[in-house]
Amino acid sequence: MMLGVKKQQTDLNRSINVVFQAHHVTRSKRGQVVGTRGGFRGCTVWLTGLSGAGKTTIAFALEEYLVSHGIPCYSLDGDNIRHGLNKNLGFTATDREENIRRIAEVAKLFADAGLVCITSFISPYTKDRDDARKILESAGLPFFEVFINAPLEVCESRDVKGLYKKARAGEIKGFTGIDADYERPEAPELVLKTGEVTVNECIRQVVDLLREQSIVPSGITEEVNELFVPENKLKLVQVDAITLPTISITKLDLQWVQVLAEGWATPLKGFMREREFLQVQHFGNLLDDGTINQSIPIVLPVTTETKQRLDGCAAIALEFQGTLVAILRQPEFYEHRKEERCARQWGTTCPQHPYIKMVMEGGDWLVGGDLEVLDRIRWNDGLDQYRFTPRELKQKFKEMKADAIFAFQLRNPVHNGHALLMQDTKRRLLERGHKRPVLLLHPLGGWTKDDDVPLDWRMKQHAAVLEEGVLDPTSTIVAIFPSPMMYAGPTEVQWHCRARMIAGANFYIVGRDPAGMPHPETKQDIYEPTHGGKVLTMAPGLTSVEIIPFRVAAYNKTKRAMDFYDKDRHAEFEFISGTRMRKLARCGENPPEGFMAPKAWKVLTEYYSSIQKDQ
Repeated sequence: MMLGVKKQQTDLNRSINVVFQAHHVTRSKRGQVVGTRGGFRGCTVWLTGLSGAGKTTIAFALEEYLVSHGIPCYSLDGDNIRHGLNKNLGFTATDREENIRRIAEVAKLFADAGLVCITSFISPYTKDRDDARKILESAGLPFFEVFINAPLEVCESRDVKGLYKKARAGEIKGFTGIDADYERPEAPELVLKTGEVTVNECIRQVVDLLREQSIVPSGITEEVNELFVPENKLKLVQVDAITLPTISITKLDLQWVQVLAEGWATPLKGFMREREFLQVQHFGNLLDDGTINQSIPIVLPVTTETKQRLDGCAAIALEFQGTLVAILRQPEFYEHRKEERCARQWGTTCPQHPYIKMVMEGGDWLVGGDLEVLDRIRWNDGLDQYRFTPRELKQKFKEMKADAIFAFQLRNPVHNGHALLMQDTKRRLLERGHKRPVLLLHPLGGWTKDDDVPLDWRMKQHAAVLEEGVLDPTSTIVAIFPSPMMYAGPTEVQWHCRARMIAGANFYIVGRDPAGMPHPETKQDIYEPTHGGKVLTMAPGLTSVEIIPFRVAAYNKTKRAMDFYDKDRHAEFEFISGTRMRKLARCGENPPEGFMAPKAWKVLTEYYSSIQKDQ
């Protein structure tokens, strides 16, 4: 009796002494600092459906998608919650009701904090789901019920946990869909038929719903923003282009047109106008639709004469070697402050720097505007079959059933030290539980300085590396990245990384002194060799890619192979510089055994031999 009185008194004290306290920080203020895009986005996406319908798969994929686009998000999974918060609850009707009530209260806290809270629970009863909705909506927080509608036979065919089989055998009582009812939602905000459509299509539908409800900004719904004219409008636009005044562009300009057209610089809609240029120069980001990493300017220089001739035009046609390639709509001309640009972008204004030299010799004005590109850019150099757009690469990854894509950017031939780093990355990904990691070997295919090995020879060398099995050809895609090389070090390496992120890579291998070069005057590295990797790990907006830091590889004289350098065994290692490698190749001599695949080395010696013949 005394225990009962004590419990009553305790409950009475709780109800009297516990008072709800209002926050001093408003949701609006909280929204300014939660996530990278600004704005309060707190809501709950409630996924309901039978076991095996695909709730958890969709929840985690949606969480990954939103977070990768700068939208703060957290997924509450039914099984996970029953391991912790609700581990004292069973599956009776009363316990199911309490399970959902607790989840709704937790979801309210997450949503109030400004997160998109995704819940994935069977939640079979209409009343429980309605009560969850009331908890959220009474707090002024949006609630979106999403019915994951998969037929029972589909769910049973996906019975990874063997639960349906046990329920059919009578080993589990009260199993939803077998001997316990599932009450279908009568008016959900969205129905996803996971037996008929892909996970990606489901994600797209949910994101569209959130966009329509102003939870996510419209800019993130297009992962790759291609700028090609749609086929059904092409003839009309081609006729329009013929009537417009033109700008003759250079090969370098055309390479940037290709970069923009294929969507590598998403969400840019064309060459940068002044507002975008200033954001990139001063902040390294595009800021008008959240914080989007864009570390280098993509601009079109023109002469003063061209500016005077075309200023005020509503549209301008761009032509290359007599062929119309694009229309620039609503053009904006602004001053090309070359020295200031170079000082900010490269950290130097050295006129002998090869790209800075081109900037200084270029036009005194920049023109930005929206691009409409008339056709795919083809170079007809025998390498177009390697030029895949981001969308095409994503499709290839999908066909290969890749569950991890790790990208390696390079502008030099592949030696076994590079290969060691790629092999080690694959090994680590497998150890982390990935089943099908795929390597994107992605040599830079735009302009490079004169003493770099040309693209065609590099592609031959890469093919030889794969042919000799140094890299696994069955899990490697070799493709050409169309961007010109700017040799801007840590500033440029962010661009290289983000472009691969656009193409679907979720791991990026960063090497020593990425995008660097020796100073033309001092011959010392312009950039500290480790800064590129360090900057990448801190760069804003690279949320969906994990940086794989460079490990120093050197030639192990004992193993006669490239190996990760160990300072405690320094005497065993030999560092073979690029200068020495080029000298050996020019002389037709072989490097130490194990430094490079023999067939790949043969390609290099043939290249340097061809140079000597030309000279």
